[in-house]
Order: sequence, then C-alpha cells, then structure tokens
Amino acid sequence: MAIHSVSQVNKFIKGMFDRENVLRGIMVRGEISNFKCYPSGHCYFTLKDAGSSLKCVMFRSRAQHLRFQPVNGLKVVAAGSISVYERDGAYQLYADSLAPEGTGDLALAFEQLKTKLTGEGLFDAVHKQALPVFPKKIGVVTSLAGAVLRDIYHVSKHRWPSVQLVLRPVQVQGAGSAEQIAEAIRFFNESYPVDMLIIGRGGGSMEDLWSFNEECVVRAIYASHIPVISAVGHETDFTLADFAADVRAATPSNAAELAVPDRSELKRHVAGLMARLTAQAHKGIESRRLRLDAVLRSRVLQNPQQLLAERRQRLDALLTQLQQLTRNAVVEKRHAVSLALEKLDGMNPARVLRHGYSMAEKEGQLVTSVAVLAPHDRLSLIMKDGRVPVEVMETAAVTATKRSRTRKDGK
Repeated sequence: MAIHSVSQVNKFIKGMFDRENVLRGIMVRGEISNFKCYPSGHCYFTLKDAGSSLKCVMFRSRAQHLRFQPVNGLKVVAAGSISVYERDGAYQLYADSLAPEGTGDLALAFEQLKTKLTGEGLFDAVHKQALPVFPKKIGVVTSLAGAVLRDIYHVSKHRWPSVQLVLRPVQVQGAGSAEQIAEAIRFFNESYPVDMLIIGRGGGSMEDLWSFNEECVVRAIYASHIPVISAVGHETDFTLADFAADVRAATPSNAAELAVPDRSELKRHVAGLMARLTAQAHKGIESRRLRLDAVLRSRVLQNPQQLLAERRQRLDALLTQLQQLTRNAVVEKRHAVSLALEKLDGMNPARVLRHGYSMAEKEGQLVTSVAVLAPHDRLSLIMKDGRVPVEVMETAAVTATKRSRTRKDGK
C-alpha cells in the first residue's frame, strides 16, 4: 500500500470538492459569528445554525461591493463555492455575495448607516441652518438631463424672477455618482459661494436613489456652511441626505417653492400692509383732529383771563395761609424763649442774695466748704448790694450728726 503525504491527501480532497458540481454556486443560510475584517479587506466569519457551523471567507474583491456591514448575529444567505484550504486541510465556503435574510441589503445598509450617523449627531436639529428669505443666487446640484432642473427653473422664476440659478451638473445614480454629488457641494462651499443649495433628482427605486444615501454625500451636506435643501424622489421617498439637509422638500418643485418667496403673494401682503398703514394713518389724524377741536373748545383757550383770575385767587389764599402759619410759629417761639428765661433767672445765684443770703469768695473763687479755709484767710463776702472784706479767725466743721439734729430742730 502506497504512503501519501499530507499535502497529497489535502490536494486530492480539494480536487474532490472542486469536481462536485453541487458545491459550486451553492447558497447557504446561517447566522454570522466571529466576523472579522482584516486591513487587507478580506473578511473571515462563521455561518452557524442550531446544529452546526461552517467557516467562510470573502475576499476583498467581493467584500468591497457589500452595501451593508456584516455583524455577528445577523442572519444571512451566502452564495459561493465550498472548497478545501490545502494548508490547513479545512474546508470552507468561499463567499461571492451576502444578503440579509428577510430584508434587502439596501434596507439594512440604510438602517446601519442611519444609526451610525445619528450617533455622531449629523442629523441633530441644532445643526440646521435657516434658509435666507430673499436669496439672490441658488446653486443646483442635479443631472443636466431630466425634469428636475426644468421644474426647479420654472417654479423659481415664476415665483421670484430676479433669482439666479447656478447648475453644477452631476450623475445622480450609478458608479461614481455619490462622489460627484459630494464634490459639487464642496465646489459651491469653497469656490462659488451662493445663498442656498438645492440637491436632488426625480423619483425611482431605492437602488436608483442610493447615491443620496452614501456616507460621503451625507457628510458633505453636514459640512456645508451654505443652507441645503434636499429634493430627492417623491414625497414618500426618504434618503439620508434628507435627514442631513437643513430642509427636506417633498419634490424638486416643492424645493423651489421653499427656496424663493412668491412675488404675487408678497405683492398682496405689501398691499395689505399699505392698506392697514393708510387706515391707521387716517385714524391717527382723525383722533388728533378731534383732540385739537376739544382743546380749542376748552375753557382755557376760550376765556384764559378767568383761569388766571382763579389762579391768582388761589395764590392769595395760599399766601394768607402762609403768613398766618408764620405768625403762629413766631408766637410759639417767643413763648418758649420766655419760659426758658424765667427758668434761667430762677437758677441765678444773684437772685438768692436778695433774700438775705451772701456768698464768700477766696481769691476770686467761690467758697463752698470749710475745708478749704484756714485761720487768717482773707475772704470777700458778696451781698445783694456790695462786697465786704473779712478775715477768718477760726474754722469749725459741722458733723453729719449735728447737721441732722439741726435739720430736726429746724422742723
């Protein structure tokens, strides 16, 4: 019996797999697990169900065309061929395509990118810019062919003839269209300033409108410092460009209506304002005329002398009242001064002398105590009608007991 190398065995088994037609173009349903995408762009993952698992690989040449991001737990249908990887002796599915089970890959890609960009805040209302009320120049990013440009032109010119439209023609579907749209938005922001941008196209399938769901377009709209109106498809069509734009229009015609004011409506509005202003002016003039008539009929202007006479009479009465108040105040002050003088006179020592009392002075100082005197001191007795010089012979202090007895004897 011949002995074979491992490489020979693996090569033989690989040939068996490759010759089996049922393993070519096979479609396998399963749940993704252990998904990993390497910097090379090659993706490795496992498809599993309740009872088994199958290793899979999708090379970069195929993976770069995926519209959605494969994640663990996602149920998919993988199409490709099963073969053996000779180095490891393991068989695996070489996937050519992946499709989410139960939903289309575009719908899944839409939701995945929407969730991602929402998390980054690209759709937050705080970033929305207000549209200018009277734009002079509007940039239009759409296809040169088709009814979109014609609709925008006719509606905007009918509503506001002075507006200038600047077209930056782009592809609106197909390969490279998203990059063209994003570049056109950057062109207006960097090289050709306008007051407003309208980007859009006519209706179509989700596949037709997909360019306006591409991340590069959404980020270009978000980064635009020029207000952007998104007008993609029909009223029921929604793209990620709609969420990022400052204003979403249901149709391209509606975008033109939102972009420029209606001249006829403005004329009617201005006419209404003028009518209200005229009526208000007439009302104001009539009100002031009536007030002037009332003033002219007033007693002040009809008989001004009588008004002056009344004012003079009132002034005389006030002066009389003021004079009376002044006299009363003077009398009260005089009375108060008299009372104060009487009180002061009662406290005058000279008044006591008139009742037979006298005061003694020593060297010009009033003597109030025996303690300050000594024999032979010379004093001056002050009486009511003059002074008498005296000499102290001796002093005798009166004790408290004696003073008390004297007070009692005096009673």
